Amino acid sequence: MREIVLDTETTGLDPAKGHRIVEIGCVELLNLIPTGQSFHVYLDPERDMPEEAFRVHGLSAEFLTGKPLFAAISGELLRFVDGCKIVAHNAEFDMRFVNAELAQVGLPAIEAERVVDTLALARRKFPGGANSLDALCQRYGIDLSRRTKHGALLDAELLAEVYAELLGGRQASLSLGSSGRTSLSTSGPLLASRPEPLPLRLSAQELERHRAFVAELGLEAIWASYDQAPNG
Repeated sequence: MREIVLDTETTGLDPAKGHRIVEIGCVELLNLIPTGQSFHVYLDPERDMPEEAFRVHGLSAEFLTGKPLFAAISGELLRFVDGCKIVAHNAEFDMRFVNAELAQVGLPAIEAERVVDTLALARRKFPGGANSLDALCQRYGIDLSRRTKHGALLDAELLAEVYAELLGGRQASLSLGSSGRTSLSTSGPLLASRPEPLPLRLSAQELERHRAFVAELGLEAIWASYDQAPNG
């Protein structure tokens, strides 16, 4: 299943008061695994940057001057998120801003039923607990060393890991490197053993043909790990 994890940075808290998006970061997931495809853009908000917002994300008005306007990237953004669920933390905030920007350029809003709010998921799973993105990363042992300030793409990458954990976690843990590539590392044995092995269903001839086939693949073949694992 394809999903998009989305995060924004803004000039303030309320688009109705003239605040605008200044950064959008999106990460594509396929069955909870980042594919390496992302969408990231800085935007010129065509207004000043309040000091409170600057302290959060470090994006100055000078840095953003000359960056694209939302109208210029709206089509590309909509194509990237087309036809799939959008995952965001405190999604009401991000989607209120995204939909306000879409309205300004005459485009329809993204429907609420397409949006998954990880803050709501976390509150159901940890009622009364700290459920900010930082707190959830710490709870799940996700590396926060790169996060000195809020950044839309980095926060989307971190949220992708948190989202997978909120849905039950994986035996393979995600590691999102600075290159944008995704690596997987297993925290346990490749195969778990059953308390009682299942009865063997292959004939001796079939087993021999299989071993001959694996031998042709070389020592690095994944089947070698299966053959060395306990039965069952």
